[in-house]
Amino acid sequence: MTQEKKQEFTRRLSCCNRGEMIVILYDILFAYLEDAENAKEAGEYEEFKNAVGKAEQVVRRLMDDLDFTYAVSGELYPLYQFVNQLLAMAVCKNTLQNIQDAQKVLKNLYEGFVEAAKQDTSEPLMQHTQQVVAGMTYQKGSLTETLQGSDSSRGFLA
Repeated sequence: MTQEKKQEFTRRLSCCNRGEMIVILYDILFAYLEDAENAKEAGEYEEFKNAVGKAEQVVRRLMDDLDFTYAVSGELYPLYQFVNQLLAMAVCKNTLQNIQDAQKVLKNLYEGFVEAAKQDTSEPLMQHTQQVVAGMTYQKGSLTETLQGSDSSRGFLA
């Protein structure tokens, strides 16, 4: 994953609510699966294995975050287990077919979470974060982002 994508995900995470958090986790998962596909096509097995391993970590995070007081969690858990098995088989067999099958399963879930996130009106999870404003000034070929409310001392003051 490129440094720019990591910064984008960090920025999105700093101002998201609960519903958007799941969507962002899925976006991170799809980015790792794309990295795995690119590594496989380039013939770099170690890169492929590392990207699939990171994707498996995201799926495990999704599994750990399930709230079993809701009935849908009981249906999501086996799907996540199945996806993790597909990813493990992709590394063992060194093939893209299992990754593509996992993406099909995850894509359907992703679309449902995107719709649910649109209806979520809860507060952002992180409070007192910097606000990012894009488009106030322009540079040739790029869009400049500025941080508002940035204090010179962030964190704890001892």
